[in-house]
Amino acid sequence: MQLSRRKKFTLLYAWLAVVPAGLYFTYQFYPPQNVAGHGWELLALILFAALIPLMPIVINGATIFFIQWVTLVGFLKYGLFVEIVLMQFSIIPLLFRIKVSKSDWHRIPLNSLMFFLVSVSSGLVYFLVGGEIGAEKIGDILPAALSYQVASIMINAYLLLAYQRYFVVSETRFYTKDFIWDFISNMIMFPMSLSLYFLTFQIGPYASLLIGIPFISLSLMLKMYNSSEKINEYLQKAGEIGHQLTESLKVDEVLDIFLEKIIETLPVEHAYILDCKGDELVLLRRVESKGKDLDRFPVLKKGKGISGRVWKSGRSVIYDSRSEWATLADGYMPPGVESILCVPIVRSQKVRGILLLASSKKRAYEKFQLMIVEILCSYFGVAIENARHHEKTKKNSERCALTNLYNYRYFEDMLSLEFNELERGGRTSLSLIMLDLDHFKVINDNYGHQSGNEILVELADRLCKLIGSKGTVARYGGEEFVILLPDTERPEAMMLAERVRKAIANRPFVLHDSLQASNRKLMVRITASIGVSSAPEDADDTMTLIRHADRALYTGAKQAGRNRVAKYVK
Repeated sequence: MQLSRRKKFTLLYAWLAVVPAGLYFTYQFYPPQNVAGHGWELLALILFAALIPLMPIVINGATIFFIQWVTLVGFLKYGLFVEIVLMQFSIIPLLFRIKVSKSDWHRIPLNSLMFFLVSVSSGLVYFLVGGEIGAEKIGDILPAALSYQVASIMINAYLLLAYQRYFVVSETRFYTKDFIWDFISNMIMFPMSLSLYFLTFQIGPYASLLIGIPFISLSLMLKMYNSSEKINEYLQKAGEIGHQLTESLKVDEVLDIFLEKIIETLPVEHAYILDCKGDELVLLRRVESKGKDLDRFPVLKKGKGISGRVWKSGRSVIYDSRSEWATLADGYMPPGVESILCVPIVRSQKVRGILLLASSKKRAYEKFQLMIVEILCSYFGVAIENARHHEKTKKNSERCALTNLYNYRYFEDMLSLEFNELERGGRTSLSLIMLDLDHFKVINDNYGHQSGNEILVELADRLCKLIGSKGTVARYGGEEFVILLPDTERPEAMMLAERVRKAIANRPFVLHDSLQASNRKLMVRITASIGVSSAPEDADDTMTLIRHADRALYTGAKQAGRNRVAKYVK
């Protein structure tokens, strides 16, 4: 959770009020001791204080920095001021390792203030228990050093709890998994700190090398092991996501699942899926931490911008900071973005789209995560093509190829579903409008069937615009059309049918005379006869509703002179 500007500056003011003055008074009351002649030894401790935060150990998902085993040695041998300096010096590599972004600048004064308070508080506990600086016997130092170690862990935990409660406003518990692992690991490292401390009296600065180098080597080995564990975990997740993608047969569902899982798996604040159309990249879907107007997203050309370059080269890219990609970006990019991961979506050895992920943190993405995203994009490419093929096939089976209206088969299925809803009480009524064009055979005979098809297409467009979301328009066959109206009673259906009749009769249709070589453009007027039936008044099943609408059309409209609306009469 991002802190407000006021809270961030509160932390900065607290640091300014405490740390500089605290360093001065600490130097006055607890100056460095035993420093003379131990320059190399101090330098070794400083180097390890800088290196150790760069190599954290991850245990059961909790990240632990073993910096205290070095600072404890500095405290026991050289005093409180040296320990504070070592701890403050370790902040720089620590913040670098956890990848603090510009928006999280407050973590610098926050960590410095917390480290200072922990150092001073635990140091005072050590002196209160009777500890001495530079003691050479284990009996003289063990009780006070143990008190120092426990106090530093507990005080650090309480400060973190206070920060979460009063600044982040989060109901965090004291005894969390991270606290338990931190306590156990630091207590395990406590004997190592004492060993290093007493070894310095025997071999001086070489003691840091003798213990520090094996520790760093072990840290690197554990880090490599943890990386392989993370890769295996990511690969397992990628496989699970791939199965979910390939199981879905809807394009929108595939897009939603893909982005949702990508955001869950990686540190993503902005995600974009771009489709390759011609020589342009067109936005398919996007998710941003702060919503933007879609109209602001420009169309990108092949070879232009980061996504365009990835499309042209067919190779993925990863950028750790804005300085690496600022000169390459073209068009829209959210403010504050630092890290970018951009991957081509390939299918049949051809780039079909582009995935671009962005984060406000520097070095947010690792190379193995790029590999995982490439695998996911392969799954996605297959899944989206399958979904598009399925939707196209489904549309072809449900739609009239000429008018793009629903066909007779789909209409019958929908009518059955709506009738079931009516019987269950989910609908109050159900009306059916059936219309047939008058003397349509004359149009086909005089101008050709192609010209007749032009009228049918234009009629379908007029009906869809007129009905809108009130109902469903379908082509029943030939020049017959049906309109299904849920929750519409007969009087309202009759009024709507009359509007349909006028929309056909009062406006001429445009066609081309396909029988003439000139293919001249003509304006032709046609009319329609319309029948209306409603349930439950007129029918108690689907076939009866259709039959009664058909009867109203032919006996009430056609036989009465055409170009009129008739309702079913028992």
